Amino acid sequence: MTALSLSPKFARGGALLRAREVGIGVVLVVVFAATTLHNHHFATANSVQQLLSGAALIAILGVGETLVIVTRNVDLSVGSIVGLSAYTVGRLFSHHPGMPVIIGFVIGIAVGAVIGAVNGFVTAALRVPSLVVTLAMLYIVRGVDGLIVNGHIIVPSSIPSAFVAIGFRTFLGIPWLAIIAFAIVVIVAYAMRSFRSGRDLYAIGSNPEAAALAGVPAARRVFTAFVISGSLAGLCGALFLALHAEVDVTAGLGYELLVVSAVVVGGVAIFGGSGTVVGAALGALLLNTINQALVASRVSSFWNEAIAGALLLARPVAEPAGGPRPAVGAGGAP
Repeated sequence: MTALSLSPKFARGGALLRAREVGIGVVLVVVFAATTLHNHHFATANSVQQLLSGAALIAILGVGETLVIVTRNVDLSVGSIVGLSAYTVGRLFSHHPGMPVIIGFVIGIAVGAVIGAVNGFVTAALRVPSLVVTLAMLYIVRGVDGLIVNGHIIVPSSIPSAFVAIGFRTFLGIPWLAIIAFAIVVIVAYAMRSFRSGRDLYAIGSNPEAAALAGVPAARRVFTAFVISGSLAGLCGALFLALHAEVDVTAGLGYELLVVSAVVVGGVAIFGGSGTVVGAALGALLLNTINQALVASRVSSFWNEAIAGALLLARPVAEPAGGPRPAVGAGGAP
């Protein structure tokens, strides 16, 4: 018996996943069109670029979060990793003005990878529920970040112009941040669909017992998912610095909830075994579009949180009867 024996279930779910993504796309178009009718400036090139740039970081974080959630786990430490990575890279730039831009990204990714490895080891090897592990890591990293920052702020003048340019420049009218996010989504989506290691993640989340009998190295796959999630969060920290060119102790605050919301709204089953990174990215774009639509319509920003919460609740409630449901005793996901 191999992990491939589980693939017919995934094949049957493929049409459902595509339907979810199409549904999100339809809602996205409707929100954009309705807002444009109310405010024609919403459809300008500058406004669309802001929509794409604003959703890019959450979409990238959503890719890593999806890898974790499909295995019946969750990573709540991504926002704190973004903050620590952003400040670490910014501080290095301020103390080493001649440091190459690429090194900044490497360091950001490394910071996230180390934290992700700790999350993965404690979850997979020590079998501590990921909700507990990553929530604890969120507070630990936030505390460390606060000690390191100590009230200081990374200012734009200390960041290389070539690095900051990545945050606001465009290529053929498309922000570089959106291009980077798109590339990551495409690569990971292809890997999850084409490689056995990617399909193993679905097998683990769909039926852990069957996956074990099929010889799937569950601990190794879960560990890898957390490392990738942490690495992408570290990359987002560097991109956060490039986008805002200014970092303080609040960087990345609350991102973990935005990411989980985007992933679930994007059709990723919170109890594992189902969902795609494409859906997660569309969920991030939808939530950001709704946020900007409320601003363009001069509606109170408090409605943004209410709508996001309603969408987060509506997605699992609307899950088909045959969709994923929590297993008795499952403690990995919230």
